[in-house]
Amino acid sequence: MIHPVALYQDPVRGNNNRLVLCETYAHDGKVHPTNLRHGCVQVMEKAKSFKPWFAFEQEYTLMDIDDQPFGWPKNGFPGPQASAPNKAYGRDVVEAHYKACLRAGINIFGTNAEGMPSQWEFQIGPSEGITASDDLWMARFLIHRIAEDFGIAVTLEPKLKKDWSGAGGHVNFSTVQMRQPGGAWPGRREAEQAAPDSPEVLRPEGRRADNLRRLTCMHETSSFYEFTHGVAHRNASVRIPRQVNEDGCGYLEDRRPTANCDPYAVTEMLVRTTCLNETD
Repeated sequence: MIHPVALYQDPVRGNNNRLVLCETYAHDGKVHPTNLRHGCVQVMEKAKSFKPWFAFEQEYTLMDIDDQPFGWPKNGFPGPQASAPNKAYGRDVVEAHYKACLRAGINIFGTNAEGMPSQWEFQIGPSEGITASDDLWMARFLIHRIAEDFGIAVTLEPKLKKDWSGAGGHVNFSTVQMRQPGGAWPGRREAEQAAPDSPEVLRPEGRRADNLRRLTCMHETSSFYEFTHGVAHRNASVRIPRQVNEDGCGYLEDRRPTANCDPYAVTEMLVRTTCLNETD
C-alpha cells in the first residue's frame, strides 16, 4: 500500500496535475522494510529543537542508448570539458531539469558540470527536517523523466569508470546551534560524532559495496576504511568549509554518501549521531 506524504506541481503535464510522493506499507499496514522515510520522520521529530538543515549535492551521469556516457567517443575516451557543444555534453537536459524542478516547487538552488564528461550535479536545499530528502527523491524522478524526452538515460552509479571521477551525494548539515555566531563551533565535535558505524558506510541502505569502489582517496574522495575531517579538505570524510572555519559558525559537508544513497538513511544517521548522541 502507498500513503501520500508530499505533493508537487507536475512540470511536464502542467495545468492542475500533481506529482505525489508516497510512503510504502505492507498489506497489513505495517511499515515496509524499504520505507526508510517513516523512521527518518520520527527521528526528525525527536530532534526538532535542533532545527536540522540539510542540503544535497546530487551527482549523476547522462547515458546514451548504448549504455555508454552520453557524448563519449564510441571507441575511446573524451578530451577535457569546456563551454562548447563538443565539450559539455547534455547541458540542455540539465537546464530543462532545473526549470522543471522550479516549476514543481522543489527547493533546487543550482547546477554544475562535474569532473567526468557527461557527469553533472544539481543541489537541493537547504531545508529543515525531512523536506530536503523528499525534494531530492522528486528531483531524481524528474531528471530521469526530463532526460527521457531527449532520448537520454540517467544513472546514479557511484563509480561508472574505474579511472574517472565517481558520483557522490554529498550532504551539507547544520543545527541551530552550529549556525549561531559565537555558538558551538561547527565541525570537530559534530564531525567526530558522525563517524561511528554510520548506515551510509556500513549498512546495505548506505550502498556499502558502491562506496568501497568510490572512496579510494582519489578524485577528491576520502578513504573507505578511515574516518577523517578537515578544513577545506576535499579528501576528508567530512569537510569544514574554509569560510565556516573563519566565521566560527555554519555547517559541515559529509562527503561519504554515494550518488545512489537513500537520503532518509543519511539524514537520519547524521541526526542520530550529532543531535541525539546515538551510536547504534
